This record gives sequence, C-alpha cells and structure tokens, in this order.
Amino acid sequence: MSDSTPQRTQLRVGRLTKAHGLKGAIKLELFTDDPGRRFVPGAVFTLQVPTSSPWHGKTLELVELRWYNQHAVGFFKDVPDREAAETLAKAILWIDQDSAEQSDEEDAWYDHQLVGLAVVRDGIQVGTLARLEHLPAQDLLIVKTPAGEVMVPFVKAIVPSVDVKAGIITITPPPGLFEEIPEEPEAPAETLPEADAAASAPEAPPAP
Repeated sequence: MSDSTPQRTQLRVGRLTKAHGLKGAIKLELFTDDPGRRFVPGAVFTLQVPTSSPWHGKTLELVELRWYNQHAVGFFKDVPDREAAETLAKAILWIDQDSAEQSDEEDAWYDHQLVGLAVVRDGIQVGTLARLEHLPAQDLLIVKTPAGEVMVPFVKAIVPSVDVKAGIITITPPPGLFEEIPEEPEAPAETLPEADAAASAPEAPPAP
C-alpha cells in the first residue's frame, strides 16, 4: 500500500535584519511576493539561527506585520522589547508547506527544486547545483564542477535566471570565480649597455 500522506518541506520566506524601535519590532527582508498570505497574525515560522542563540530549536509566532517607509516590520509573540528583538537579528524564517504545492511566487523555490539543475554560463554548462547554503548575510549556491565545488552568491546580479522547468540556472559570475586568472608576467628588468653602465657607475673615492 502506498503512503498517501503529503510530504512536508520548508520554504524560506524572510530574514530578520535588525530591531526597530523599543517595543520589540524587527525589520524584515522578505523573500515572498505575497506577504499578505505568508505573514498573517498567528503565522508560525521555524527559525534558522546559530546553535548558540537562545532561539535555537524554537519557533516564532507573528502578531502583526506593519510597513514603515516601505520597509516591512514584524511584531512577534514573546518579543516584548528591543533587547529581545536584537537577539533575533539575522535569523532566517521558514514555513512548512506541502512539497506538492507549487509556488506561484517569482523567485521563490524550494531547495529540492533547485538541487541537480544545470548551472550555465554563456550558454555552456559549468556544473550542477549540489546544494544551497542559507547564511545570515546571503544565500550561496554550491556548484559541483569537474575541478571541485564553487560557492556562488545567490543574488540577482550573479544569478539572473532560474528556470526550474528547463532545469537550468543561468549565472554571470565575475572573472576568477570559476577559473584562475593568469598572473601577468613581470616586465624584464632593463639592462644598460656596458658603456652606459660604466658611465652611470658611481665614481670611486679618491685615494687617501
């Protein structure tokens, strides 16, 4: 008998950046085009934080999402003041979702959808995506190449296109990320003709 239980997976939807004000509010960097659906009062997020964090292994419940000068700011349960909010800086927010549910949000993918895709530069495949690493500062694509693994910052300037259906991740990496830049040969030292060298040599001091 096949198991019809839906498989659950996690979708990264935001990152807490820094405390805002004195009442426990925290600024948010959103990784979703639909915050009105993802960030509703009562929404519970799994936290990705260092093991040394007091929030490690805990979840975070949203009380309210507000907007200040076009920046998202969240108020969360059990975060009463600025001191508590500061302990959550750089935490990454994940939600549980059925893996069969397709996201209609632009630039929103599950990790398992991207792993194994061909990584292409200038129309040529340079490797395959081995895994993703979600760090507090930014996300990294770990690309497996014949020469080893290469870490590629997962930012629009370097990864302009992800086509899951076509199985292609297009990258425009800076020089030196996938290959070593040859060192410029040093210019040979200039040599003086013997006559000029003799003329330019310092005069010997007079004999005592």
